[in-house]
Amino acid sequence: MANVNVKRVKSSDIELKDRLVGVQRVTKVTKGGRTFSFTAIVVVGNEKGVVGYGLGKAKEVTDAITKAIEDAKKNLVKVSIVNGTVPHPQTGKFGGSLVFLKPASHGTGVIAGGAMRAVLESVGVTDVLAKSKGSSNPHNVVKATMDALTNMRDAFTIAQQRGITMDKVFNG
Repeated sequence: MANVNVKRVKSSDIELKDRLVGVQRVTKVTKGGRTFSFTAIVVVGNEKGVVGYGLGKAKEVTDAITKAIEDAKKNLVKVSIVNGTVPHPQTGKFGGSLVFLKPASHGTGVIAGGAMRAVLESVGVTDVLAKSKGSSNPHNVVKATMDALTNMRDAFTIAQQRGITMDKVFNG
């Protein structure tokens, strides 16, 4: 399914908080020996429906994190949130990772692990049931979660796309 309703957002307009998902040390082997560098994956969001992720690579950890934050600010998208939860059950896939998001009642909290939790908290979801299946690679889990979130549509968006009133969406 194509991301038809993905809405890009400019980072200069909003106050963003960043969350570090993971840092890895990577090695390049050359004839002169091993060269070590670092990769970082960061999720940024305003906790009000805007989220983005970025990857950074550098010789030092702090430089990799800084690059990842700058990359994340270039990839911001607007996501539908209804009363602190997701509008409907949704799956997302990227590589070997498959994630499942399901709306939860108020007070449930964010039932998700690791990389998924960082994305969901950054977007501003307070109540959700989530399950990660397949690969637990943080890069793929973050991208699969973003896929699920960007494919979500709330009732207002559906009404706009169909060119009908909100009453017709619910009452046929």
